[in-house]
Amino acid sequence: MLFDEARRDRRREVPPKLSKLRFKLGQKAKREPKFRFYSLYGHLLREDVLQTAWAVVRGSRGGRTPGVDGIAVHHIVNAEDGVECLLDAIREDLRGKDYRPDPVKRVEIPKANGKTRPLGIPTLRDRIVQTAVLLLLEPIFEADFLDCSHGFRPERSAHDAVDEIESFVWKRYREVYDADLKGYFDSIPHDKLMKGLESRISDRSMLALIRKFLRAPVKEGKGPPRRPKSGTPQGGVISPLLANSFLHWFDRAFHSKTGPGTWAKARLVRYADDFVIMARFIDERILGWVEHVLEVRLGLTINREKTKVVNVEKEGSILEFLGFSIRWSRSHLPGGGPRYVRVEPSKSARKRARAHIRELTGPQMCFKPVQEVIVSINRYLRGWLAYFGHGHPKQARWDLVRYAEHRVVRHLKRRSQRPYRPPDGVCLYDHVRDLGLLPVSEEARG
Repeated sequence: MLFDEARRDRRREVPPKLSKLRFKLGQKAKREPKFRFYSLYGHLLREDVLQTAWAVVRGSRGGRTPGVDGIAVHHIVNAEDGVECLLDAIREDLRGKDYRPDPVKRVEIPKANGKTRPLGIPTLRDRIVQTAVLLLLEPIFEADFLDCSHGFRPERSAHDAVDEIESFVWKRYREVYDADLKGYFDSIPHDKLMKGLESRISDRSMLALIRKFLRAPVKEGKGPPRRPKSGTPQGGVISPLLANSFLHWFDRAFHSKTGPGTWAKARLVRYADDFVIMARFIDERILGWVEHVLEVRLGLTINREKTKVVNVEKEGSILEFLGFSIRWSRSHLPGGGPRYVRVEPSKSARKRARAHIRELTGPQMCFKPVQEVIVSINRYLRGWLAYFGHGHPKQARWDLVRYAEHRVVRHLKRRSQRPYRPPDGVCLYDHVRDLGLLPVSEEARG
């Protein structure tokens, strides 16, 4: 694992000295599970740490979105000596321990069910400092995290979590407790979160800096900023690590001598706050254990409306996880073939994709040049097909690209009161492909 960490740093172009430091931190954490790191804050002042943090923020999408101060990456890049001045100011504030995080701008992101998810947008300087903290803490906690955890971790993905679920179904763990936590990122108790961090960190200055980020005011709408009493804002650079470090205690309890991983031989697969427990039989004892640990010991809330037990072996039973549907299916071979685990984009994921393409080709887009419309559709399709090209995506991929063709044809017909005529009598669908729309090809079929 430690050598994998070094290879990841080389791919991320982390400077050799910083990569060596991260390797040593991970090595020490792995070798001594109870060791508490006492000298971390001083490394935040290092030039290579801040320069790397800036490079990471500059290359991320988040750096393009300004916080409450209205400053984005391009403002700093275009200013004379902008980067040097910004990093020098951050270093001096950290050295004097005068650093104060700016308020976090909160926006609401639409969800598939019509509700919204709160997203916190830190300022650029806060992103840089959080990234610097992440560079130092990540190798320490990565040494502790268990293999059942997949979310927001280096070299791990949603596809890994789905593959693990698939492998457990093959091993006859076909009864699944599909859990949902209510407002997880906003409900993490600060005191319990810090207690968990203190099990690995004794550096008071570093802990104090993390507390400042947790207690940073939240600016929502036109009202005055308010200080949160719980949670770590979803959207902050360091939030995924803190969220994982908190649920790590659930992972450990699950696999302990008193957890269902031992006495029920159950299996846990977790991606951030989304997790499933798989066993040959889910009984009240497992349900009671999960509710006690999550709600009583960790202070979280289970969303019982969305939490359910699914037996994927039963006809018509489907487990939906991270946008995929997973079910025990029968082969369509002539005469009926053997059964297998079918993984494909869920109906809700397909419905959301069609709705987004409908929005990109709606009447409100008639003012845009056709080429721009097609570029935006292709960008979305490539991202969707890359993520959902896992498992058995052939039919879903074909349907979505074909639907995009229909929508673009309809869009072209709507743009003018006169019928749209492709050049030289070319078929309208062929003309759409000539304009550059991702074709319904073997690639699209998967």
